[in-house]
Amino acid sequence: MAEKHFKYVILGGGVAAGYAAREFAKHGLNPGELAIISKEAVAPYERPALSKAYLFPQGAARLPGFHVCVGSGGERLLPEWYSEKGIELILSTEIVKADLASKTLTSAAGAIFTYDILIIATGSTVINLSDFGTPGADANNIFYMREIDDADKLVAAIQAKKNGKAVIVGGGYIGLELSAAMKINNFDVTMVYPEPWCMPRLFTPEIAAFYESDYANKGVKIDKGTLVVGFDSDTNGDVTSVKLKDGRALAADIVIVGVGGRPLTKLFKGQVEEEKGGIRTDAFFQTSVGGVYAVGDVATFPLKLYNETRRVEHVDHARKSAEQAVKAIKAIEEGKVTDDYDYLPYFYSRSFDLSWQFYGDNVGETVIFGDNDPASSKPKFGSYWIKEGKLLGAFLEGGSPEENTAIAKLARLQPAVPDLEQLTKEGLTFASKI
Repeated sequence: MAEKHFKYVILGGGVAAGYAAREFAKHGLNPGELAIISKEAVAPYERPALSKAYLFPQGAARLPGFHVCVGSGGERLLPEWYSEKGIELILSTEIVKADLASKTLTSAAGAIFTYDILIIATGSTVINLSDFGTPGADANNIFYMREIDDADKLVAAIQAKKNGKAVIVGGGYIGLELSAAMKINNFDVTMVYPEPWCMPRLFTPEIAAFYESDYANKGVKIDKGTLVVGFDSDTNGDVTSVKLKDGRALAADIVIVGVGGRPLTKLFKGQVEEEKGGIRTDAFFQTSVGGVYAVGDVATFPLKLYNETRRVEHVDHARKSAEQAVKAIKAIEEGKVTDDYDYLPYFYSRSFDLSWQFYGDNVGETVIFGDNDPASSKPKFGSYWIKEGKLLGAFLEGGSPEENTAIAKLARLQPAVPDLEQLTKEGLTFASKI
């Protein structure tokens, strides 16, 4: 099979790939210089849509509506955009071997691709309960959510099992967003997770209590502090129930599992330096191998704001790290200097009629402010994180764009907080003063 050579190769076809391609196009590309190699069958798209509007019973999002870069208010890059820019989209192609020394990638079908510069944008894969040997985890109608194929299979099951019972395993992003989506589809929904409250990596018990109460008010049952130990299925292999460690079983027509992900770094083991579960990079996302960059979920990078290295799994970082890597690549080529990546951690979610944003670092003491009564018609509340007298993190539910911008500014500036009681009283007003 003939070898194909490109000046630049982006490996992975997720969010980061699309934003990197746009950045390359901004700087100017010659036809045939850039290729995106993806095992998915479609051009890069905004992955967050899959756990939200893609599952709506009416007015559901569908491609081409959410191709990148609409998620950040940019132009939608349709498949023809790549053709017009001379970018080769190599889809439905899984790379099974990467040799960084010879700058060679080999596909499952035996195709060989060589490059001058490589951007690793392989993202994460979901943690599958079969990995732990959970009995019955390979039954039909047990779903995971990562790619558009996963979402399509879930949509088909929602239609086939109308008004049935859904059990959501996990209380993080996927658990909360998919529980809401299944309830909107008129399913009887139970969330199960082993932690004492939902979204434990970010939420405090007080924040979590609001969302758990709100979900309960909307008819979602929550079984927390509970471990799933297996699944039962019928003679067709369809899941029928979820077995819990305490001996109970929950009837289920559909099970959705969201228990975390793992960065896809296996192809590069032993070839690049790793740290904190990812591929170690500098402030320009270059790895320990010259001409090889890593962006998004797989990159462990210097987080300038906190003077530490960190790996961040979130769409905002996927977008921005991809753009930074391309700027750095082009700057080197042009003999110019580019600024270090100076990222402010940012997370958000939307479910039901709720919408929250978080900026900064969730360390230190917390204060909560505003109306966090789930019975309120329009609750609006937030939390600040304070460490060693400085405000490091800010969370807001129900904020306006201006208010969200204000809390982002707070987290970036890290103002001194002399009095926690006063801060609690001031709440959002404190943000408007900075």
